[in-house]
Amino acid sequence: MVYDQLRHGNSEWHEFFAFKSFYLKRYLIMLLRENEEGRRFMTYFQEIGKDPVVAKNGMVATSHVKASEVALEILKAGGNAADAAIAACAVQCVVEPGSTGIGGDCFWMYAPTGGKDMLAYNGSGRSPSAAAWQWYRQRGYRKIDPRTPHAVTIPGAIDAWDCLNKHHGRMGLSELLAPAIELARDGYKITKRVAYDFKLFGEALKLYENSSKVFAPNGVLPSEGDMHYQPLLADSLEHIAVDGRDAFYEGEIAEDIVKYLASLGGLHTLQDFSRTRGNYVRPIKANYLDYDIYQCPPNGQGIIALMLLRVMEQLGRPNDDPLDPRRMHLEIEAGRICYSLRDAYLADPDFSDVPVHALLSDENIDKIVALISEKHAIEDPGDYEMPDHKDTVYISVVDKDRNCCSFINSLFQSFGSGLMAPKSGILLHNRGSGFSLERDHPNAIEGNKRPLHTLIPGMVVKDGKTVMSYGVMGGAYQAFGHMQFLSRYLDYGLNLQEAMNLPRFFPDINENNVSLEESLLSIKGIKLEALGHKTVQAPYPIGGSQAIWIDHKNGTLVGGSDPRKDGCAIGY
Repeated sequence: MVYDQLRHGNSEWHEFFAFKSFYLKRYLIMLLRENEEGRRFMTYFQEIGKDPVVAKNGMVATSHVKASEVALEILKAGGNAADAAIAACAVQCVVEPGSTGIGGDCFWMYAPTGGKDMLAYNGSGRSPSAAAWQWYRQRGYRKIDPRTPHAVTIPGAIDAWDCLNKHHGRMGLSELLAPAIELARDGYKITKRVAYDFKLFGEALKLYENSSKVFAPNGVLPSEGDMHYQPLLADSLEHIAVDGRDAFYEGEIAEDIVKYLASLGGLHTLQDFSRTRGNYVRPIKANYLDYDIYQCPPNGQGIIALMLLRVMEQLGRPNDDPLDPRRMHLEIEAGRICYSLRDAYLADPDFSDVPVHALLSDENIDKIVALISEKHAIEDPGDYEMPDHKDTVYISVVDKDRNCCSFINSLFQSFGSGLMAPKSGILLHNRGSGFSLERDHPNAIEGNKRPLHTLIPGMVVKDGKTVMSYGVMGGAYQAFGHMQFLSRYLDYGLNLQEAMNLPRFFPDINENNVSLEESLLSIKGIKLEALGHKTVQAPYPIGGSQAIWIDHKNGTLVGGSDPRKDGCAIGY
């Protein structure tokens, strides 16, 4: 039958085979399973790709193979999920420098023994105490340039690591940071995706003397397979391994960073560093298809992920294809509306009344759903009234005791600000570029304030037990990515790896267009254009993801890691 339809020019089948996504090939296999006796449980091993990893005792999933390898060794040596996550992230701060670093921020969620009592920590840094929107406006600034010291908030990552280690870990920082120190000092190979990021974003590093010395000696950026070294970063990690957070926020490292930023016009002080503390936060949640989805509250954008999931649950599925243009259109419209609300309301709750309950209310979700037409795009998603109510790495670890750690660490944009402290070798993030300089905006910069944050680790709970630790990378895409990943896995029934492999798209409300990964553009772009969307090819792969599912019934773990990155899920 399939052959006859192809032979006689059925356009839908031509499109089916022209589009070479992993999911659609699997769809054909599903048809075969349903229609051929004895092949119901067939696996098509000639497909290009990989299946999820299954293990019993413990599992890690990261975006770099070396980080996964080190984290698994920690688990086997008696460490728990908290220990393995810290060790993995420290390695990535060395070997994946465009994505993360100890000069960035960190959020984590932790579920002891896989229960529903979720712990969450906000390790986002605050602005210098002297920062104020008036100071910038008086000097002619209209926005905060991401490649300047004004974009550098006080890094919160090391504080978050230290807290996770002290309160929940079994091993000391000296053991956990040792692999990263060795790699930074003795060298590591540049992997394929890391080389790609250097090629795409690394040229800017040549503009900065300190960064150029480390990442572009003699004016040449590292390529795939090259050995690379960061001895100054190794020294800094060694200090932290011995003295914990104090080594970063007081003493030589803090002095080095403050002096360097001040030389460039920054407002940072040693007092800003010494009083830096993250804080435990109460997770927020929403129900999606009878699963409780947990997120960190604002200043992060986890609330937007929850809103998107609730909206898409109401809108439903046009059919069983998550890449049907009708489904894509609905996701795009939901994203445009929810992100316009994100940009209007999300801020540091210590400074602004972020309307969490109103945003997640049934009234608000119903209103968003009512705005979305199945036939055409909304002209202005920002024309919206609220109801009357007030580059990154992600790591997932589950250990033999079913402690679950969902952990995310970032420099924000690729290679952050590009600014590197000269003695400590620490590359600094540029999270402060997310602040507004508009006087009355909730996210306007003020002293000791945290900016709107994109980092959002996630957890899924069912019947009182944590069943998945997961996360998505990709800056602003993360909230939209959580919705895409969870809906493809929980609603459409793809396995973990298929849900990650499937091509992605993302609406940009600022540019008023939709970025589609290359394999989607030629096949789906025309149909989306007909619905009123302006489509463009994504300039680089959209995001990344890792996840570990806990099969409590069978006592196993199932993991997946995004093919857009260099990592893997491995277990024992």
